[in-house]
Amino acid sequence: MAASSRAQVLDLYRAMLRESKRFGAYNYRTYAIRRIRDAFRENKNVKDPVEIQALVNKAKRDLGIIRRQVHIGQMYSTDKLVIENQEKPRA
Repeated sequence: MAASSRAQVLDLYRAMLRESKRFGAYNYRTYAIRRIRDAFRENKNVKDPVEIQALVNKAKRDLGIIRRQVHIGQMYSTDKLVIENQEKPRA
């Protein structure tokens, strides 16, 4: 993978994770983060430039979907789940 495409993929990965962390709903947030990490790990050994570009294009479309869903989710706020309200144990 060329250096520019590697940087592009890493920027896309970071942008997707950053945007997914903005989901208001805990279940959506954790699912999106887990799915993004799994997808990028699954495709980390792809060497074919055409396939890499296809995967990058798909990830860009998915990033757009994530952004729209985060925006929609912010319009309809819900209460936090019990798991989100837990305090961290003190050491």
